[in-house]
Amino acid sequence: QVHLVESGGGLVQAGGSLRLSCAASGSIAHINTMGWYRQAPGKQRELVASFPNVGSTNYADSVKGRFTISRDNTENTVYLQMNSLKPEDTAVYYCNAEVVRAGNYRYLDVWGQGTLVTVSS
Repeated sequence: QVHLVESGGGLVQAGGSLRLSCAASGSIAHINTMGWYRQAPGKQRELVASFPNVGSTNYADSVKGRFTISRDNTENTVYLQMNSLKPEDTAVYYCNAEVVRAGNYRYLDVWGQGTLVTVSS
């Protein structure tokens, strides 16, 4: 099995910063893309940022210039630095990873449990 564990959510005032972390563990041969999604109340889950193993990072237009995704392949960890937070960034943030499982080399689409980010005005 493969698990993603997120941390770093919380309550912050508008204009503040938070850093989310997501660590993958388990039977992992390789991880392709790692990314962050979010889901606000009453809305669909949306991509925030992604970091492929090969290629460029990708950001939602709403977070460009404010959020930065980074990745540590040695630790199978992805981070999301969120600056200049706005009330509309309030959501549950989910980590996602495209994992190649060790042993049978099957592709798995793995999600974390989510971490709540609340930005007060």
